[in-house]
Amino acid sequence: MREYMKFYIDGEWVDPVTPKSLDVINPATEEVCGHISAGSAADVDKAVAAARKAFETFSQTTREERIDLLERIQAEYQKRFGDIANAITEEMGAPASLAQRAQAPIGIGHIATGIAVLKEYKFEEDRGQTRIVKEPIGVCGLITPWNWPINQIACKVVPAIATGCTMVLKPSEESPFSAILWAEVMHAAGVPAGVFNLVNGLGAEVGAAISSHPGIDMVSFTGSTRAGVEVAKAAAATVKRVSQELGGKSPNIILPDADLPSAVGGGVKHVMQNSGQSCNAPTRMLVPSEKMDEVIVIAKEAAESVTVGDPNGNAQMGPVVNKTQWQKIQKLIQAGIDEGATLVTGGVGRPEGLDKGFYVKPTVFANVTNDMTVAKEEIFGPVVSILGYQSVDEAVKVGNDTEYGLAAYISGTDIGKIREVASKLRAGQVSINGGGGDMMAPFGGYKMSGNGREWGDHGFTEYLEIKAVLGYSPKQAAE
Repeated sequence: MREYMKFYIDGEWVDPVTPKSLDVINPATEEVCGHISAGSAADVDKAVAAARKAFETFSQTTREERIDLLERIQAEYQKRFGDIANAITEEMGAPASLAQRAQAPIGIGHIATGIAVLKEYKFEEDRGQTRIVKEPIGVCGLITPWNWPINQIACKVVPAIATGCTMVLKPSEESPFSAILWAEVMHAAGVPAGVFNLVNGLGAEVGAAISSHPGIDMVSFTGSTRAGVEVAKAAAATVKRVSQELGGKSPNIILPDADLPSAVGGGVKHVMQNSGQSCNAPTRMLVPSEKMDEVIVIAKEAAESVTVGDPNGNAQMGPVVNKTQWQKIQKLIQAGIDEGATLVTGGVGRPEGLDKGFYVKPTVFANVTNDMTVAKEEIFGPVVSILGYQSVDEAVKVGNDTEYGLAAYISGTDIGKIREVASKLRAGQVSINGGGGDMMAPFGGYKMSGNGREWGDHGFTEYLEIKAVLGYSPKQAAE
């Protein structure tokens, strides 16, 4: 049983202003596995005050000082790697293999990328007599979700530190253990007091206090579109910058010349990774209508090959994060059945042999039309919707016919045609033939999927203000 009842503020572990505890539930067992404190606006006030004080000096540190700090954070993170991976499995149900090979390693990836970018980043440039300067924006409020907990903490904290900002982090109350371990890493690395602060709690309380706080200069939020709208509304009165990485319903266009077993099977398994709890999952598969029957056979086999069970065992897929999500996914699967989509495999209820835990059957629908609920709504579970198209132009049109625009996927053999399709898709990131894994590639969405970009050098932008110093370089006297 984990007990994390303190917050990390001004370089110390401190008690909340008003004691109140929250249960943390292990989604594989449905049992309480720990407790955290629920913060309040008063705790946020303390954290912001510490961050504002620290900003006065940390904003003036040199590039070399911040590189050294990030390298110390990297070393301490590596020491705690196993602890962090285990915490992620316990708090949100990621299979141990996924936590070890992806969930925990991506933290190291973001730190290493941040160091590499910082070494070469241009904070100043001259244009004639004017110097353009990029300066740290100030105190940053970071609000992160539970589905890839360390990924979303690292891709915000690292650029904030690299650019000289200070911060207040509110991790998800569903996955607080890994965030606490991250704070311990920061402390062990010698991050100056007040630069990094952590306050646990609920979005309606701590998240709202961060979003509206006049002492916070920008908010970086990752989560649902609904919650992102609330964050933006709360931030509006103080005219602070808001960067949002929100939901998605990403199209996966299988072109007529694609290798079907690879493209379809790989696409289905991609969705099942992390129990379908990835905002950029390729959940809408678009295939040539004349190949629908062949696609159904491949998709069925791929989905049914995914093993579901104890995340500490050998299962490829664990539970979804909590009861609320499980119930929502069940309702959406039932909507697909009720609206006439072909249920290829899966369906409502737990997988056979699992009578406890928030497990969902790997589910595939075929003959889906884009007006169906399973094609429109982000399900955030292991559910694939297969839609047929008559022409590539129709596939592009249907692919773009969504309020989201986070990611898109294309499979085929004609690279010229693939690039043409990619140019027409309204999404922040397009993956060709399974291409991915670029830590320098900007990540973020169009439309209701958010604004701003994270990862790599583009991830620094949200944490910087731009100043123009006119007359910085005086005109040379005429000879």
